[in-house]
Amino acid sequence: MTDKDALIQPDRGQPAIPINLVDKDGLEAFLKGRTGAQRAVLAAHKFKAEGHSLVILPEGDGWSVAAGVADASSLSSWCLARLAEGLPAGTYRLASGDPGQALLGWVTGQYRFERYLSEPKEEGARILLTGEAKAIPAVLAEAEATALVRDLVNTPAEDMGPAQLEARAEALARSHKLHLKVTRGDTLEHEFPMVHMVGRAAARSHAPRMIELEWGDPSHPRVAVIGKGVCFDSGGLDIKPGSGMLLMKKDMGGAAHALALAGLIMDANLPVRLHLLIPAVENAVAGNAFRPGDVLKSRAGISVEIGNTDAEGRLILGDALARAGEEKPELVLDFATLTGAARVAVGPDLPALFARRDETAQALIEAGLAADDPCWRLPLHDGYREYLKSDIADINNAGSSGFAGASTAALFLDRFVPKDIDWAHFDTFAWRPASKPGRPKGGDALGLRAAWRMLQARYA
Repeated sequence: MTDKDALIQPDRGQPAIPINLVDKDGLEAFLKGRTGAQRAVLAAHKFKAEGHSLVILPEGDGWSVAAGVADASSLSSWCLARLAEGLPAGTYRLASGDPGQALLGWVTGQYRFERYLSEPKEEGARILLTGEAKAIPAVLAEAEATALVRDLVNTPAEDMGPAQLEARAEALARSHKLHLKVTRGDTLEHEFPMVHMVGRAAARSHAPRMIELEWGDPSHPRVAVIGKGVCFDSGGLDIKPGSGMLLMKKDMGGAAHALALAGLIMDANLPVRLHLLIPAVENAVAGNAFRPGDVLKSRAGISVEIGNTDAEGRLILGDALARAGEEKPELVLDFATLTGAARVAVGPDLPALFARRDETAQALIEAGLAADDPCWRLPLHDGYREYLKSDIADINNAGSSGFAGASTAALFLDRFVPKDIDWAHFDTFAWRPASKPGRPKGGDALGLRAAWRMLQARYA
């Protein structure tokens, strides 16, 4: 992909192609101000100022752009993204006003994942100028974090196993002169028994581990960020059908979100004491795979009966949440591609949000709406805890009912978070099944910017 830093630049009066933003209410006035030749071109293209439409117009010795938007007075993150994807390479500026939040979509719309292409598509950059130079670093930071999530999720499991997640976390730690703590082998079995049990059937090159990083002033409020790092999920002995495995390279999408959010926090020097935790495993099939009916120990001392080996993400998160809770954080945020039930409930675009405290849930919802990264709250309903009862252990990892699968999974996690801690859980898809402006098909960050904006508002 083109260097993101080059895609948006301060407007210092350099030559640029003008972009005229037009909504349906302003279409008549816009047409009156055009030349006869321009109106003819617009008519030929049946331009009606519909969102994401564009027409190139003759303009003196050059050309300009007419772009349809939903509301020319209030630009969303994605309203210019189709232009960034479809216009010729060059430098552009809005004919009036500044892009504001639309800068993000201009950058993310030019994302390409070309790691495995023998002949990557050669494209020049589409550069957008803005008079809001001070806004550029924050936009680029969010675009970079989004690209990181996309890159990690799009990478196949053979090249994005637990070791590669560790390497990415190591690079983050090294850039901030931090020590990365990684727990493996016999120590993992003793300290994080559910992480070990879920991942022990994988090949040695994909051996399980717990990845931890701490950053910031110890006197600042402690915030734990946790990401589910199941680098591939076969389902274990409760094996998935082939069609169910096709997207399972994305089952480490929670870890990708957590790494990206940690990078945003540290790069912005947010005044928190960050604790990043990534349990990284592959849920494989082998003679030593954990079985339906097994009872697992956990770090928290809670015994867990295995009702389904394909409900493994909540197991490794249970150990991570218990570890985070030992440090008495003020806030815990976790990200996980946890349940198909969440996708049935709210579809692919909306992360299902669970939170203990109403004010935290509301802050995340409002931050998501402001950032064009919406999430939708689902209930932590106490009445559903009975679905997780076990006859022989403290809890079962799979609900006994076909109802409320996302809520019962969240209630399982809730059991491992100390009661007095503010905790929120994102059940995110981390994937776009179809392209949208600024958001190509494939891995994507869903809930990342909502969490980041909330943290900024709460702590900055």
